[in-house]
Amino acid sequence: MPQATTEWPQAAIAECVSAVVRSRRSVRAFRPPPLRRQLVEEILDDAASAPSGANIQPWRVYVVSGAAKDELADALVAASRAGRAPPPAHFPEPLPDVYRARMIDFGTRYYASLGIARDDATARARQTERNFSFFGAPVGLIFTIDRRLKPHSWIDLGLFAQCVMIAAKARGVDTCPQVSFAPFHDVLAARLHMPPEEMTAFGMSMGYGDPEARVNRTRMPRALVADFAQFQGFPA
Repeated sequence: MPQATTEWPQAAIAECVSAVVRSRRSVRAFRPPPLRRQLVEEILDDAASAPSGANIQPWRVYVVSGAAKDELADALVAASRAGRAPPPAHFPEPLPDVYRARMIDFGTRYYASLGIARDDATARARQTERNFSFFGAPVGLIFTIDRRLKPHSWIDLGLFAQCVMIAAKARGVDTCPQVSFAPFHDVLAARLHMPPEEMTAFGMSMGYGDPEARVNRTRMPRALVADFAQFQGFPA
């Protein structure tokens, strides 16, 4: 991002960044055009500027495309159908009411955008499997972290991932972060030759979103600042 100058005043930079951040969406339907390796490297290079505690930079990324991506997707789908992964544990049970309400609202909007009925378990399972083919995106990323680190370092990984998505969107490239890969660490570790100290955190689809897909046009509501932020010490 350029420094503020007479050509790039601070207000213009802020407006540009705001537009990129607000236009980012989790895209679940992609067009076929591939991404050049150089473009993906540029995105990751920008994201590497993300902060981390004591600058330990705990993130690792495995980037797959072409036949490598397809073979990985086939292995994941096969493992999913064979029940070769523990049940997902992304959220605690019971989930507090405020979060459960948002989760239910997400599911309602998401499956409605796909034309999948609430009680159609077969169609829902088929859509879940699309996670493992990266929703048809030309590039898939698997993010890992050293399992010996403490939870605070996961914040660093999240900051890095957000920078990946923003750097991608600034270049017209869409993404979708996906925790659905986490239960399949054993499959991923074997296929991607991960060292034993690494653990899978999540995956991400990357490519050019299909603007005609209804699922990509569905907007998820966001809480207002007043709903999640408390301000103290400011003048009235």
